[in-house]
Amino acid sequence: MTTTATDNLLDRLSTAPRLWNMLRWIVEAGFHGERLAIARELRPWVGDMRRFLDFGCGTGEFAGEFPPGRYVGIDLSTTYLRFAGSHRSGSYLASSGAGLALADGSLDAALILGVLHHLPDDIAATAMAELHRALRPGATVLVMEDIPPPDPWNIAGHLMHWLDRGGHIRSEADYRTIFGGDFAVERFYPMRSGICDYAVYVLRRNP
Repeated sequence: MTTTATDNLLDRLSTAPRLWNMLRWIVEAGFHGERLAIARELRPWVGDMRRFLDFGCGTGEFAGEFPPGRYVGIDLSTTYLRFAGSHRSGSYLASSGAGLALADGSLDAALILGVLHHLPDDIAATAMAELHRALRPGATVLVMEDIPPPDPWNIAGHLMHWLDRGGHIRSEADYRTIFGGDFAVERFYPMRSGICDYAVYVLRRNP
């Protein structure tokens, strides 16, 4: 199968939210790694009064990890947002990273999962600046972004990495540049979720 044919197939699959979720659930072992990272780094416990933003929420797969009345998911895809609104708890907005439809300092924490590697440097930097505006000082941001599998024997992971349509997978130094002076990197570590490898960044919003 040619690269163009593969891209076309992935495009068709991604427009079917239920099927796309099932495929991702299989290759990422039920998103176990992501859910653990959310629980560990954002600590969205029952009774938590903070407001959480899921930046690039897609189908709202991780909405259930947050208090339903304090979760806001944003995405460009109205297809995904319709699915999320019908199947997940929380609130959803169609918005781009270049102009978040959110008030200044209105959110307390944010999740960015597999989004930035789809954005060129200028748009990714603009999105981070918008996120800084919408978050209160000291807010936590959990970023999980795809990286090439460090294990040469993770053949399936290397195949998934090759199939990934994100054209801006960056080095750690490049991501720190994207975060800029608006955010301090408190922790950085690699993570495996199923066959997929991620770089995990825990950021703190600077004043």
